[in-house]
Amino acid sequence: MTARTEDQPRTNAAPVIEIRDLHKSYGSLEVLKGVDLVAPRGHVVSLIGSSGSGKSTLLRCCNLLEDSQQGEILFEGEAVRWKGEGMARHPADRAQVIRIRTNLSMVFQQFNLWSHLTILQNVMEAPVTVLGRPRAEVEAAARRYLDKVGIGDKCDAYPAQLSGGQQQRAAIARALCMEPRALLFDEPTSALDPELEQEVVRVIKALAEEGRTMLLVTHDMRMAADLSDHVVFLHQGRIEEQGPPDRLFGAPQTDRLRQFLSVTA
Repeated sequence: MTARTEDQPRTNAAPVIEIRDLHKSYGSLEVLKGVDLVAPRGHVVSLIGSSGSGKSTLLRCCNLLEDSQQGEILFEGEAVRWKGEGMARHPADRAQVIRIRTNLSMVFQQFNLWSHLTILQNVMEAPVTVLGRPRAEVEAAARRYLDKVGIGDKCDAYPAQLSGGQQQRAAIARALCMEPRALLFDEPTSALDPELEQEVVRVIKALAEEGRTMLLVTHDMRMAADLSDHVVFLHQGRIEEQGPPDRLFGAPQTDRLRQFLSVTA
């Protein structure tokens, strides 16, 4: 992939996700302290930083799984509508929230598969029950996506019968079956041992090569360097540094990023 050369990636179309001056607190603990973020269509944006820097919180705010107290969130140019202020602020339009969430499929660290359903049923469940798509159409798509991630032969297995890497690939197939505008990954490989981690990395790389829009929180600096169009380094709830991966990893500008990379190398 060819890295971008500017500080913020740009495109003529409205970005899939745009964040402006986002603030998020848990009581007196301010986790995000005015963050701006752009994820254009077809770009991979990686979020890196130490534990507690706000990466996962930012991802959950993008998907409206967390309410923020200040700032704007836009999906394909459409601003989320809010009511209330400060700690009382929450989305004003439930239908808008559902529509945005169904277009931003999230892949979690811990897979979150339903243990009582087969892998095929897991992948089919949301498109059928949430989107109301015809079951036969969804089953064909689900089988196609399970083949795509390399576990088409596991359709009738249950999650407990799969390795961690296979379960995470099933979770990716489930996200793809929603036909989302963007995929959000929250540390998708951190719960896996190195061999299983590479199974998942290969799938994510293939998705990046297809030009899918992705927002990726990761501890894997090699994956961030290889896949990203743009990398954002968060430190203590603020963006300390951002830019194309060759510059951030090859010539970091701030002492804090240099220190972080020296520890994670």
